[in-house]
Amino acid sequence: MTLSEESFSTVFASALRGQPCAVVGLGEEPEPLPVASWTAEADDDDRAILAHCHGPTLDIGCGPGRMAAALSDLGHVVLGIDVVHEAVGQTRDRGVDALRRDVLADRLPGEGLWLTALLADGNIGIGGDPEALLARAAALLGRGGRVVVELAGPGVRRSSAWARLQCDGALSRPFRWAVLGVDDVAEVAASAGLEVRETAEHGGRWVAVLTPRGPSRP
Repeated sequence: MTLSEESFSTVFASALRGQPCAVVGLGEEPEPLPVASWTAEADDDDRAILAHCHGPTLDIGCGPGRMAAALSDLGHVVLGIDVVHEAVGQTRDRGVDALRRDVLADRLPGEGLWLTALLADGNIGIGGDPEALLARAAALLGRGGRVVVELAGPGVRRSSAWARLQCDGALSRPFRWAVLGVDDVAEVAASAGLEVRETAEHGGRWVAVLTPRGPSRP
């Protein structure tokens, strides 16, 4: 079967509407996207990760809004951003503010004021360059702010590759994606002007809390 080539947004939107979808190129075999878990309600492990978020939080790559909605329920001021219209719409349907924005390319509301920048569900991979993404996240923070980032577990080495989404008879245009594990996060964070404040494991999922280096921004 010949697959049509579509934009990333078009293919990912099909996945969010319930079509089975896989990512091709990050491993030897296509890897199914866990869309069902992303579109469900936040579970106990999600909430344990979100407990590391303090104050007003920017959910980078919010997807269909599971984490953003849970943050709102916890009393946080929260804004979700995503490059996919469908993701932004589904987040808004959960009653949470969301905007279609590219974190690496667009000006964002509240730059330099957020107390938490959240990168959950593998979103450290956005753009394929974790140093650049973490440096951008750090620039969004206010005094005392933090980046909360979900990571691959021990033994998973840092990697970056060109990937595509395959869904509903379509193949997305190639996009760069990265994988970063807990073993490599300190070095990558230091390159971005951040340091590891803590790491934790919740139900087999790993998270790190990163804060700006230097005495002027505790």
